[in-house]
Amino acid sequence: MIEVGFIIFLFYSNLLMGEFERSGIGQREGLARAVRDVLTAANFEIALMAALLGYILFEFLRKKF
Repeated sequence: MIEVGFIIFLFYSNLLMGEFERSGIGQREGLARAVRDVLTAANFEIALMAALLGYILFEFLRKKF
């Protein structure tokens, strides 16, 4: 669970940092708007799928080597 949670944290932090790049909403409209733009159901589904796949891959590699 810790690994999955960490992967989800990294995914969301990367999305939030992207909102504060040159053309992102974060610079123009602030942190609250950027967080609202990042926290969507679609992003959560993507984060969860990536976290589960990452966990499965790392467990496979951990057992193999």
